[in-house]
Amino acid sequence: MISKMSLTNPKLYFLTLIITSNLVTFSVIFSSASAAVNTCAFPAIFNFGDSNSDTGGLSSAFGQAPSPNGETYFHSPSGRYSDGRLIIDFIAERLGLGYLSAYLDSVGSNFSQGANFATAGSTIRPQNTTMSQSGYSPFSLNYQIIQFTDFHRRSQIVRKRGGVYRELLPEEKVFSGGLYTFDIGQNDLTAGYKLNLTTQQVKEYVPDLITQLTQAIKIVYAEGGRSFWVHNTGPVGCLPYVMDRFPITAAEIDKSGCATPFNDVSSYFNLRLKEALVRLRKELTFAAITYVDVYSVKYALISRARELGFEDPFLACCGHGGKYNYNRLLKCGSKKIVNGTEVMVAKSCKDPSVRINWDGTHFTEAANNWIFHQIVNGSYSDPPIPLQFACSRMEV
Repeated sequence: MISKMSLTNPKLYFLTLIITSNLVTFSVIFSSASAAVNTCAFPAIFNFGDSNSDTGGLSSAFGQAPSPNGETYFHSPSGRYSDGRLIIDFIAERLGLGYLSAYLDSVGSNFSQGANFATAGSTIRPQNTTMSQSGYSPFSLNYQIIQFTDFHRRSQIVRKRGGVYRELLPEEKVFSGGLYTFDIGQNDLTAGYKLNLTTQQVKEYVPDLITQLTQAIKIVYAEGGRSFWVHNTGPVGCLPYVMDRFPITAAEIDKSGCATPFNDVSSYFNLRLKEALVRLRKELTFAAITYVDVYSVKYALISRARELGFEDPFLACCGHGGKYNYNRLLKCGSKKIVNGTEVMVAKSCKDPSVRINWDGTHFTEAANNWIFHQIVNGSYSDPPIPLQFACSRMEV
């Protein structure tokens, strides 16, 4: 039986039927002729997440991410844990918007085209530790949502003062027309392992994570948000810091060199997230919710690194020593006193553009750029809607 498929604007696409190996697949193709007219023209982006999309939140609260972070594109620290731009930066570029200012940044911020509530180290549910104890941000998703609702209300009050406030704060209509992006959950999974929980025990609290994430989306919807672009979590078992911190047996390494148990947890989280978003589409009648499978893209990049022009995908560009050029006690930009002089011991590699991993935890700009170009056209999305059409509701 062929499912009925509809868009709020039927001119956005035409269908092609592909039959291969006895499987019937529908491919949604967006015509270039209508794209110029019918793209969503998002006036702003409001982002929630962790270090994968933090453009300066944690740096504003606890001190700047040190040099050489930012060296490739910004040529100085920019609040990002990378040598350059993140996926959220490429999203903003593609939509013709400025880079997102961090909500927590009081210096030079412009929120007229949105705001970024993400902070490095953030989790979906609050951690029962301090940042100095665990490294996790106190700004978990529930607090990011509180900040957003407060920002929504107060920005409209302050904007009425006129002058510079009208220039730097968003209009009310921006909140309903904006794109709401979510990229969070990775830290919740590793948090369990840091508490010496088993893989099964980590999986057992995943449903609670998904419940809290979907609740956050519901709150944004109640605030007027209608377009949601939700990333699943990446393959944490392919991150150098995970493989360094949580030793595993040779039998637990897959053919690409990643740690299977940790990736199994990521895949479980992603399965539950995808199922929850399907249910949420039915509940939030006017919402356009796109699930983006960044896990598959990141895993493909790592497994095909050399084929794609990259070097060892597990060797951090910025770090110090060890199998992966990663030392959790001497992270990227760390300095030591040597012969009475302060010197940087965790330096950047010669050419970040051929590395996938930046500092043992995060991706380089080159990797982020490659990932973005795989997901922007909707090839890894459910429904298969390109970024610029993400305001369109599709029912299958």
